[in-house]
Amino acid sequence: MGLVTGGELLVRTLERAGVTHLFGIHGAHLETIFQACRQHGLTLIDTRHEVAAGHAAEGYARALRKLGVAMGTAGPGFTNLLTSITNAYLDRTPVLYLSGSAALAQAETNTLQAGFDQVAMAAPVTRWAHRVSVTRDIPRLAAQAIRIATSEPMGPVLLDLPMDVLSARIEEDTAPIARQIIFTSPALPRPELIARALELLAAAQRPVILAGAGAWYSHAEEPLRELAERTGIPVFSDFQAHGLLPASHPLYGGTFHKLADLDQPGGRPDVVLTVGVRFGLFTLGASDLLVPAAAKVIQVETDAREIGRLREVAVGIIADSRETLRALNAQVAARPWPSLNAWQQTIQQARTLRRARLAAAAERGGSSGIHPYQVVAAIAECLPENALVIGDGAESYHWLNEVIRQQTPGSYLTHGFLGAVGHGLGLSLGAKVAHPGRPVLCLAGDGAVGFTIAELDTMVRLNLPVVVLVMNNRSWGASQHFQEMVSGKDQLIGTRLAATRYDEVAAAFGCHAQRVTEAGQLREAILAAFASGSPACLNVLVDLDPAPPELELLAKR
Repeated sequence: MGLVTGGELLVRTLERAGVTHLFGIHGAHLETIFQACRQHGLTLIDTRHEVAAGHAAEGYARALRKLGVAMGTAGPGFTNLLTSITNAYLDRTPVLYLSGSAALAQAETNTLQAGFDQVAMAAPVTRWAHRVSVTRDIPRLAAQAIRIATSEPMGPVLLDLPMDVLSARIEEDTAPIARQIIFTSPALPRPELIARALELLAAAQRPVILAGAGAWYSHAEEPLRELAERTGIPVFSDFQAHGLLPASHPLYGGTFHKLADLDQPGGRPDVVLTVGVRFGLFTLGASDLLVPAAAKVIQVETDAREIGRLREVAVGIIADSRETLRALNAQVAARPWPSLNAWQQTIQQARTLRRARLAAAAERGGSSGIHPYQVVAAIAECLPENALVIGDGAESYHWLNEVIRQQTPGSYLTHGFLGAVGHGLGLSLGAKVAHPGRPVLCLAGDGAVGFTIAELDTMVRLNLPVVVLVMNNRSWGASQHFQEMVSGKDQLIGTRLAATRYDEVAAAFGCHAQRVTEAGQLREAILAAFASGSPACLNVLVDLDPAPPELELLAKR
């Protein structure tokens, strides 16, 4: 047996857990990890900013339903990761964050990049945070961190790694690595709750199914489709759940916000089955704008704290989404199911009318650029069927929600409960690394893209072709619209941006780039960007005035 460093032990543990990619930026505290990755062939995606590395690990985890790994050196490297850590915590994304820290022997010495407790800072926004103090404990504690991150309810964990713990050399046989690190044991639903849920669904006249990110993580696509087709119940979705039931399927109703179009007294859902959905921001809180107050709710969630958090539930099932849907399917044939043709047609007609209204508004044109709906409609028309789509920007992604129609689950990544903007380029990097053979498009507002625009360099340097379309309205659009509504159009302050040539910035990084000023140029520009085979940036000048319909709902809640 030979001597090994703490960094070597960590990388061996990651390798045993199936990790193939890490996202981060080098720092002296992490050198032994970087060298061990080189020796073991683990791929390092070295970004230009730690926040992008964190978001890339999130995108990787969300696109693949597996652990993402991000790392940052001590001090500012760690603090730069905090936005991503918090984002992953609120969205329950399984990411292992590795932070370097000052040597234990240098405690209370005012040394470089030290002087504060990184673990204490991360503890409120992680499922577990721990500082490793003994080198031989690295395999055990890393395995523990990975298990916690990947067990329901999933979420981020932090391992803080002092420099002397990582660089110390010990006999390798004193620090064994577990044979199996990740375990899965989905929680099964109770039979009596399945029976009660089926009673409600069978008696409903206007039932709907809402599928959320939890359904995606549980691999629920096949049983969800089976239940919808057996019962005729329409399905609405959000986040990575888009595509669990393909958007081309006749029973697909759209994103959650489309439920607001069913606003007639006799045309609203009466029973709502939610699978992997957490009530809150994306169901418009406790309001009944999406889920009627009179509707009977059947909520399926792995975390008991989410059951009935904002809405009274008729049946609460603390279980895995896939296993619950399987249990429902096993009993469906034993019951008669009413025809829901009229209800299905009501939903489809509402979708058609909504699109017609938006298209008509867009055709009237804008005063300061292309109407945003024309942009997203062109994206939807030109997207390859298997493309991964990332939405970034307080208003841009709301426009994208109007047209998104994914056929493959896990292929639409966008804002979560934190509401952070500027994550798009990072998520795109992670998604492209996760699926190198699939096209990736990132739609970002001009405000959002400025946060991490240097990641265009990362895409070029590492040959990760992503098409970045910037909706450039020369403004922090959501903030400006809020100011206009609350303070008045003559009271604007701190919300305007310049007509920056993002295409020229991208070209300087080595990207395919184009400025688009007319709606008629959109289709050709998008197709050319994908055909270029290189990272690409389309700087599209859009009209500031129109606000996405979804924002009107958020204002009402």
